[in-house]
Amino acid sequence: MTSRTMISEFVLEPGTGKAIELLKGQILRVEQVEGGQCADFNCFNLHDYKEFMHCGRTRTVHGFHPTTGTFMWSAPPRERAMLYILEDTVGRNDVLFPRCSAYVYEAAYGFVVHTNCHDIQAEAQREYGLTPDDVHDSFNLFMCTGVDEDGHAFMTRQTTKPGDHVDLLALMDVLAVPNVCGADVMKTSNFALKPLKLTVFAATEADLAKVPSVPTLASQRTPKDFRNPVIKTDRPLRRDPSYKPEFPNTPIVVTELPIALGPDEIAMFNAVKRSDIYGDDDAAALRDLLFSWWEERFLQAHAGAPAIETK
Repeated sequence: MTSRTMISEFVLEPGTGKAIELLKGQILRVEQVEGGQCADFNCFNLHDYKEFMHCGRTRTVHGFHPTTGTFMWSAPPRERAMLYILEDTVGRNDVLFPRCSAYVYEAAYGFVVHTNCHDIQAEAQREYGLTPDDVHDSFNLFMCTGVDEDGHAFMTRQTTKPGDHVDLLALMDVLAVPNVCGADVMKTSNFALKPLKLTVFAATEADLAKVPSVPTLASQRTPKDFRNPVIKTDRPLRRDPSYKPEFPNTPIVVTELPIALGPDEIAMFNAVKRSDIYGDDDAAALRDLLFSWWEERFLQAHAGAPAIETK
């Protein structure tokens, strides 16, 4: 691969984070120095901080452990690809757990003072005028997590080594905010706090060619499309006396569509319909069959995922 041009380099010490202007076409590498360290990560559109990385949409599209070849998406209604994971030498990241906070350590451990990701993120973001309210759920790099049979999330130790890294390619101008996770009393970072290395590179043509195409859709809305594009600057919530509801896509119209089934089709339908859910409501049972078949045959993606071209 053609060698990349290095733009900047930082070392994050325990208890700290760094807000970095990562421009479109630049790569942020988050790298292990000693190994075994989790990094929390926030990300905002550099030109509109209300567009931020959304772990909920990202895990819906790519699962709990996004890795090489996946995107980090912004929150609705923007829902755009902000970053692309170009390289991941470990393949174990997390969008399931929230950031750790001061409350967690006081409530669970009795520590009134303790390093925590929320406060570290808030301080790093303050350089760009953001407040603790603006910190969002983190993309947790190198964090090993899962879900048990009872539906409870768990975390376990990691096996990262010095030099292991994740390369994040900016698909728009962003404020990227990584921090050294503040959890030293959990398995998150193997019960310790260690530094992380950050390097910003200019992407090569070969790097850019690896990114699949994503669609541009009418539903990806920005403030120019909002009925109220003005961001509130005061804190109290007060009713607008001139407000009149204008819900989109209403009134909803339900149209009956008769479906004629032959004897063989009726027999097949009766053999597979979900009477345990729909009882004698054959219309609802048939609707379930139709859309379940369509999901399996044509959707070819996780629920809520856009159609992404594969290279």
